Amino acid sequence: MAEEKLQEMSFWDHIDALRSVLVRIVVVLVVMTLGLFFVMPSIFDRVILAPCHGDFVLYRLFERMTSSVSWLPQFTTDGFQVELINIKLASQFFIHMSTSFWLALVLTFPIVLYLLWSFVAPALYPREKRGVKTAFLIGCLMFFLGVAVGYFIVFPVTLRFLADYHVSQLVPNQISLDSYMDTFLMLIFIMGIIFELPLVAWLLGTLGVLHRGFFRTYRRHAVVVLLVLAAIITPTGDPFTLMVVFLPIYLLYEVSAYLVPKSSVSSL
Repeated sequence: MAEEKLQEMSFWDHIDALRSVLVRIVVVLVVMTLGLFFVMPSIFDRVILAPCHGDFVLYRLFERMTSSVSWLPQFTTDGFQVELINIKLASQFFIHMSTSFWLALVLTFPIVLYLLWSFVAPALYPREKRGVKTAFLIGCLMFFLGVAVGYFIVFPVTLRFLADYHVSQLVPNQISLDSYMDTFLMLIFIMGIIFELPLVAWLLGTLGVLHRGFFRTYRRHAVVVLLVLAAIITPTGDPFTLMVVFLPIYLLYEVSAYLVPKSSVSSL
């Protein structure tokens, strides 16, 4: 049925269908962006700027954990406060708009995928539809999980270290709003993309490119690479915070190894 339907559609019919999908995606993004624009001051105060305060949930958790283990470096929330400054006249307005758009893109990610799926689906066989639908679902879940890890763990740990770091006590830290938002968005989106690793591994395994033996052979190499990656994301010499970032990424590696087939024979 899919092939017959596609044969009945001309090239311009496909273009019209794609244009209709793209228009709906733009409408969804614009509506969500406008809605977020009006509530963005509240989102900034309660969500985006929450890691700037010592009572952030991760800081309080670290304080309780380190206080109960004597050999760990003691973590304290007392007196921690990051004050941001704005050094460009129009920065706050443009950040207000750009953050509204990027947050709208994150929140509408499943809707955008569904609309794209509605365009591609007629060209697929039922078996292929089930596989792609599963991949889209897993991809959405893993992306949001990565964003959550980036917000609740990676960014606060990075902020806490860099905000307190001084090359000299004579040089105080004055963090600009632009710098804060660039780091905030970069780390959160990086973690969202990193958490797509199991999905990519599953797709490559399905195509016969990857097999479980590859992960087993290069596990020791992967540990070193992931430790370096975690050290880059959180440039701190504290082993506790380094492990907080490293362990979720390494867990993704093991999940990826579990999802790929044992042999390199394609299952398609």
